[in-house]
Amino acid sequence: MITPPDFSLKGKVALITGASRGIGQAVAEAYALSGAKVVLSSRKQPALDMVAEQIKAAGGEALPVAAHTGDQASIDNLVARTIEVFGGIDILFNNAGINPHFGPILSAEESHWQKILDVNLVGYFRMVKACVDSMRSRGGGKIINLASIVGMKPQTGMGVYGVSKAGVLMLTQVLAVELAEDNIQVNAIAPGFIKTQFSRVLWESPEIYAAITKMIPQHRMAEAVELAGIALYLASSASSFTTGSVFVIDGGQMAGNRIET
Repeated sequence: MITPPDFSLKGKVALITGASRGIGQAVAEAYALSGAKVVLSSRKQPALDMVAEQIKAAGGEALPVAAHTGDQASIDNLVARTIEVFGGIDILFNNAGINPHFGPILSAEESHWQKILDVNLVGYFRMVKACVDSMRSRGGGKIINLASIVGMKPQTGMGVYGVSKAGVLMLTQVLAVELAEDNIQVNAIAPGFIKTQFSRVLWESPEIYAAITKMIPQHRMAEAVELAGIALYLASSASSFTTGSVFVIDGGQMAGNRIET
């Protein structure tokens, strides 16, 4: 008899980086509403505390722990606190990211490369390495890496960031293969343009916003909550045979522009 897919996260522990706002906050709230105990991480404790209070007010369980994914000691403390309070880790949503450079790639300084790759790519690796032993001890797990369509197709002014996200896509596939026997599924979400504080430089300017939305068949940027559905699927048992995949959420942009008639 066919049973409906189970999207519940009841009894699971989910660790979300970059959880103080935007996509990370939306995913954390969705996970909590689906029954997970959520650990919220970003660099600033006060912002995390606010999100945690909102989740608790809605009946969820949340632990806010400030951490920097560019610092190994900070990551070790984050994972240790998660295990101490909630007993282990079932789900990792890698979302923390930076982009201190916007412009032609050859105008970037080496310091830009170091900062972007260290957080956006190596930081994801550090988080996975720190969490995977707990997942193995619990019989499996889910790792979701936030990539971007700029890691698949160049976008003006976002070259270094795009290279870091291209690395995330390959990291996802390598981890999916290497962790398959541990019953750990690893997938990536590649959003298009999402209207968050992180992308503020793109939507504050009417000219840039108009140019961007012209490329998107839906003619708009997405809200962060519109990524919550795919994030929930990839964290739940419904995705038990889904690994090494990239899910593009971009309003049709990668499919092509609509011809106006």
